[in-house]
Amino acid sequence: MRRLRILVLMHPDCVPPDSTDGYTAQQINAWKTEYDVVSTLRAAGHEVRPLGAQEEIKPVRDEIEGFKPHVVFTLLEEFHYEVVYDQHIASYLELMRIPYTGCNPRGLILARGKDLSKTLVHHRRIAVPAFAVFPMRHKVKRPARLALPLIVKSLNLDGSFGISQASIVDTDEKLAERVAFIHERIGTAAIAEQYIEGRELYVGVLGNNRLRVLPVWELKFGSMGGRGARQIATEKVKHDPSYQERLGIEDGPAKDLTPELSGRIQRLAKRIYRTLGLDGYARIDFRLSADGTPYFIEANPNPEIAKSQEFATAARHDGLDYPDLLQRILALGISRAKAGVSLG
Repeated sequence: MRRLRILVLMHPDCVPPDSTDGYTAQQINAWKTEYDVVSTLRAAGHEVRPLGAQEEIKPVRDEIEGFKPHVVFTLLEEFHYEVVYDQHIASYLELMRIPYTGCNPRGLILARGKDLSKTLVHHRRIAVPAFAVFPMRHKVKRPARLALPLIVKSLNLDGSFGISQASIVDTDEKLAERVAFIHERIGTAAIAEQYIEGRELYVGVLGNNRLRVLPVWELKFGSMGGRGARQIATEKVKHDPSYQERLGIEDGPAKDLTPELSGRIQRLAKRIYRTLGLDGYARIDFRLSADGTPYFIEANPNPEIAKSQEFATAARHDGLDYPDLLQRILALGISRAKAGVSLG
């Protein structure tokens, strides 16, 4: 690929330094994705300009008009401190007729709401956990069809925010308490879904029309279940490097899956990707129950792509090194713009 001018959009707190020297692992963890993307693209010879954006759209427009990027690499996961506004940034870039990386606006909307994505995927005869939504300022009453235990989450936040061992509830009283926690502390509606005991599997998908499905990846919980804890991807499991190291939590290729089951899960990931209108790149999350049923949990368009994260490690395992992965993501954004195809 020729030398490009690339504007990288990110949260202002995540604008990375030029070097990681002198920073702790915890500090680096906060901006590792931004650092990896910016430094890798620069090393590939591109002219890269990071821009922190959160409350004003004008700086984005000014950079587009002044810097004249060939493509915008968007790492923004929120705007005005609202995660549901990420689709508006993609829409704005489309209105500015600037190629951008990652998912189109419609795919972001369909994947963001866990209830809507599950409903659409279930309509395609793919297994999903039974669930119910509890809106803000409504009384919590569990539908009779929804059997305990349940896991309670934010309806539209990802990254395991608000998820802890207390998220799994086995009584109606605990359900009401956890829904109240989501409403008051997280500030969103809550979704309570059937808790699937089993393995946590991730499948990366890359592409717009022709799709490349990455190997089935597994989050391995180490010694986490030793003291009666449920093996779920809590905030600490996802974001606390010292906790991960202490318990031996790591991700890697899913072992002991038959080729038939592995292929089936990859085909399901591809069907889900298309059902939700995703493009660019996304990670599809499953729980694999003891009877071998893969349950769709959620889709994550524009997932974390730090070198150490599941998407990049699975791509490397599949023969796609990190610089090549980023080049592929850039090429997908540019080719979508050239094709004049917007799903938004």
